[in-house]
Amino acid sequence: MKAGTGDSKAGLAYGIAAYGLWGAVPVYFKTLQHVPAAELLAQRIVWSTVLLIGIVTLRQSWSNLIHCLRTPRTRTTLLFTTLLIAVNWFVYIYGVTTQRVMQTSLGYFIAPLASTALGVLVLKEKLRPGQIVALSLAVLGVVVLTVLAGELPWIALTLAVSFGLYGLLRKTVAADSLTGLTIESIMLFPIALGYAVWLMWFGQAKFAHLNRQTDLLLIAGSVVTVVPLFCFAQAARRLRLTTMGFLQYLSPTGQFLLAIWLFDETVNVHKLAGFAFVWAALAVYTIDALMAWRRNRRLTIAQTVVPEPAVDQTMASG
Repeated sequence: MKAGTGDSKAGLAYGIAAYGLWGAVPVYFKTLQHVPAAELLAQRIVWSTVLLIGIVTLRQSWSNLIHCLRTPRTRTTLLFTTLLIAVNWFVYIYGVTTQRVMQTSLGYFIAPLASTALGVLVLKEKLRPGQIVALSLAVLGVVVLTVLAGELPWIALTLAVSFGLYGLLRKTVAADSLTGLTIESIMLFPIALGYAVWLMWFGQAKFAHLNRQTDLLLIAGSVVTVVPLFCFAQAARRLRLTTMGFLQYLSPTGQFLLAIWLFDETVNVHKLAGFAFVWAALAVYTIDALMAWRRNRRLTIAQTVVPEPAVDQTMASG
């Protein structure tokens, strides 16, 4: 089933699995908060690269990967997306391991709005009235969190902007999600491996120096990275874009609930006020997107209906 034509039960299951797993990822990183964020990121990159190379080999997809690397524009664009995903991963890991899961959830709540704003700034897209209202409410939410809470939510803003730019650039690359992520991981691999070896050489590494549980959890970072991506790719092939748009809020919602119920992060009136503006922005944004989709769908249907030719009465009477 092509994306955009309808939803399937399998697609919905994959979508819920993808965003549900992303929403639960803080639990994994919390178990490794005794590992510095930089080493955690390096180990994630190293083991993810190993797993991705294995998958590409099994799928016999090396020709696609090599073609992307040989195409100058694709290679350059993927270099920029590599830098963006590295920043996004590091800030996310840092946020979770320093008890700021609520900020990470805020980042992914406002990510769709950040993508819309980037579309205006970079692609010169025009905003619909509903999108203007949504962006205004989101900005107010950030201002409230900054002024009343007394701290600029830089983790949330960095995650939203880096993820928005990443998505914007990846749309211009003729590479599927698996191939793109594999290339990005390969580009980061030498730096990550070099850093991991440097830590081990000077006796500062946690990997292979603490216990087997820590080692296994660090290696499992590859699965934590790749499995949700696989589910996402399968869901994107089977679900309409509007359905994917609704499902994407499962991830930050899960992180927000984990921050409150499992990680005991402080929730005060100021934070709730800021989040309230963001949630209102998302409600307006989602309703506007749904209405725009319905208008476009009706227009498409109207254009595909061809009126029957009128009967020539003079010929019919004969």
